[in-house]
Amino acid sequence: MSGRARAKEPGPRNSLPGSRASEEATVAEEGSPDAAHVPVMLPRITELLAPAVQQPGSVVVDATLGLGGHAEALLEACPEARLIGVDRDQQALRRAGRRLARFGARFTPVHAVYDELTDVLADQGVGQVQGVLFDLGVSSLQLDEAERGFAYAHDAPLDMRMDQHSQGPTAADVLNTYSAGDLTRILREYGEERFASRIARAVVRARQERPFSDSGRLVQLLRDVIPAPSRRTGGHPAKRTFQALRIEVNAELDSLRRAIPAALGALAVGGRAVVLSYHSLEDRIVKRAFAAGASSTAPPGLPVELPEHRPELRLLIRAEAPAESEIDANPRAASARLRAVERIREGERGAGSGERRNVAKTFRHGGHGEECP
Repeated sequence: MSGRARAKEPGPRNSLPGSRASEEATVAEEGSPDAAHVPVMLPRITELLAPAVQQPGSVVVDATLGLGGHAEALLEACPEARLIGVDRDQQALRRAGRRLARFGARFTPVHAVYDELTDVLADQGVGQVQGVLFDLGVSSLQLDEAERGFAYAHDAPLDMRMDQHSQGPTAADVLNTYSAGDLTRILREYGEERFASRIARAVVRARQERPFSDSGRLVQLLRDVIPAPSRRTGGHPAKRTFQALRIEVNAELDSLRRAIPAALGALAVGGRAVVLSYHSLEDRIVKRAFAAGASSTAPPGLPVELPEHRPELRLLIRAEAPAESEIDANPRAASARLRAVERIREGERGAGSGERRNVAKTFRHGGHGEECP
């Protein structure tokens, strides 16, 4: 793909530990308490999904499990529901598994990328689901751990892979091997960076002296290249470049374009899909998919709309933003936009990809635990 490599499928799936670690053990082993992570728009997401997953046998998928905050709330609010938690980050799965172990068999963690949803459900013997949640973008866990390379505030290896066990390219690989044209393209498309071409040329010059390996050097290059007036008014000069690299490394938008139709295709009538996005590129993909499903497909001029032309989805909300009070308490929520739909009839437009890829394996541990969005 002309300088672009899709990250390979997650590697061997290692089982999660069988014991339930205390919060103190979690802190000692892997950093700050997971309870400190604040899920964005938690009450509103639970309010939107809960009506669809109250019946016995209901299945809800948290396609971006993270540390399990949304999942925990859903499982508590919907005592009859089973939750399948999907994440490509094995460290996040381990920590969420400990947090949600108290829910026993109602929680199933799966190591996979969310565009593998069709395969995940088939592996679990699930035909249709009553709810799906996506909380897109980088997680607080990934941002807070400097060594992952996601945060420009810390000097760290330029990794940025959400699944560090994958064989896919790192951010350093992208910077050191992509042509100036390909770097310009991803900075412009994924970072909406005004100075994409200037930055790309500077990266190519700099790597001829020494390959990029750490984020500090990249941040300094960006400070030097981006004009001073833009640095003063456009936020941190590294913000857009780091976003673009992260999206490229993890093939986020390509995965999302496959995942949303698969999720909509898996919804039973009455089922709901809720998506929380953090930048316009993600939100645009979600908006278009939801709008297409909520529109009639009747040809112009047709005197009577046939049943098969009627919308399959009903829009529940449109680009809802967090309350100011939530943004004050959790500044990372500021750019969040929430969309939700409900399936109102069976249809074909939301069908997911029929071609199966490698089977996503379930993480098994003594007493499945999960959370509720």
